[in-house]
Amino acid sequence: MKRPENKDSSRGFLKRTLLAIMWSFITNFFTYETTKSVVVKSWTIGIINRVVQLLIITYFIGWVFLHEKAYQVRDTAIESSVMTKVKGFGIYNNRVMDVADYVTPQEGASVFCIITKFITTENQVQGYCPESEMKFRCTHDNNCTKYLDKAGGYGFGTGRCVRFDDSMKTCEMRGWCPAEIDYIKTEPMMEVENFTIFIKNSIRFPLFSFTKGNFLPTITDSYIKSCNYDHENNTYCPIFKVGDVVRYAEQNFTKLALKGGVIGIKISWMCDLDRDENECSPSYSFTRLDAMSQKNAVSPGYNFRFAKYYKMDNGTDYRTLVKAYAIRFDVLVYGNAGKFNMIPTLINMVAAFTSVGVGTVLCDIILLNFLKGAEQYKAKKFEEVSDKGVDSPTNRLYRSQLYRHEEKQSSDSGAFSLGQYS
Repeated sequence: MKRPENKDSSRGFLKRTLLAIMWSFITNFFTYETTKSVVVKSWTIGIINRVVQLLIITYFIGWVFLHEKAYQVRDTAIESSVMTKVKGFGIYNNRVMDVADYVTPQEGASVFCIITKFITTENQVQGYCPESEMKFRCTHDNNCTKYLDKAGGYGFGTGRCVRFDDSMKTCEMRGWCPAEIDYIKTEPMMEVENFTIFIKNSIRFPLFSFTKGNFLPTITDSYIKSCNYDHENNTYCPIFKVGDVVRYAEQNFTKLALKGGVIGIKISWMCDLDRDENECSPSYSFTRLDAMSQKNAVSPGYNFRFAKYYKMDNGTDYRTLVKAYAIRFDVLVYGNAGKFNMIPTLINMVAAFTSVGVGTVLCDIILLNFLKGAEQYKAKKFEEVSDKGVDSPTNRLYRSQLYRHEEKQSSDSGAFSLGQYS
C-alpha cells in the first residue's frame, strides 16, 4: 500500500531536481565575470607603463592618423594621359634645324627624343663594299673567310679582302654601301639648351570619379606664353626649358648632349579629397634614368639610327643613314588620392586600442622577473586551485578567512593593492 506514495514522492523529487538544475543554469547564464586586478604601487613599473602607453598613443595619432591618413580609403590606380610639344630652332652643319628635324617621334607622346648630334652617311645603295670597322682589317682573303655569309658590322661577309683606302684593306660585305663611319667626331647642337617642352597632363582617380589636369584655374593664355617652370616662382607652369630640366636632374648639359642620355620628368599627384579640389595640384621632379650608362664605358649615353629613303630616276633605292645622339625624355605620372571612410577609421582605432595592451605585457614581464619582490607579485597574480575538496564548506571558509587576512583591498571593486618593496 505504500508503494504508490513512494513512487509519487520519487517523481516529485525528480521534478524538483530538474527545476533546480534549470533554475541554476538560468541564474549562472545571466551573470557577469571580471578579472581580478592587482594594483602595484611602484614608481618604476608605473612610469614604464605610462611611458609605453604614451609612445603607442603618440605613434597612432601622429604617424598613423595625421601623417599616413589611415582614416582614408586610397585610390592608387591613377589613369593618365600625356601630350608634349617641343619648340626651338638650332643650327647644325650650317643648316637651320626645326622641330621636324630633331624631335622623334613626332606624335607628342610621353616619351620623346631631342636629337643633339648627327652622324650621317649619305647616298647608300645596295651593293658590295669594304667594312669600315677596324676589327675587319685584313691583308688577304684568308683573313676574311671566317666572315663568309655571316652578319658583320654592316652587312653579310663575302670572304674577300678588298681595298678600303690608300692605307689599309678590310673584309668585303654585302649590304648598304658605302658602310657607315660612326667614329667621326662632331659637336652637339648647343641651342637645344634653350628649347622648351610643353607638357599637358590629365589624370583621373576612378574610385572617386575625380578628374584633374595640370592646367590650374589661375593659368591664362598670356601666362602660358611668358612663363617657364622653376622651383620657386612658377611651380605650376607647364613649360620647361631643356637646360633647366637637365640642371634640376643634376646633370651637365654639354656632356649629356655629347653622348646622349635619358631624363625623367616625374609628375606627382598626391591628393587629399577631404580638402578643397583646388588643393589637388601636381608637383614636378627630375632625375637621370640611365645612371648605369654614366659608369659604363662600353655603351655610354643614348643613341639610335634611322634612315631617309629616296628613289633614283632609274628606280634604284638609295638612302641617307643617320646615327643620332639624343636626350630622351620620359614623362612619368604617378600618385594616389585619399578620402575619409569609416571602415579604415574603425580598423585603425581598434588597432590603436589593442596596441595599448602591449604596455601591460611589457610591464608584467618586468614586474614578474626583474623587480625586487617578484615572487610576492607572482603569488598575488597567480592562484593554484586544486579540484579536490573545492566545494567543501571547510575549504571555502578557510580560503575566505585567508583572503581577508592577507589581502589589502583597494578602493576599486575586485582590485588588490600591493605596496612598493624596497
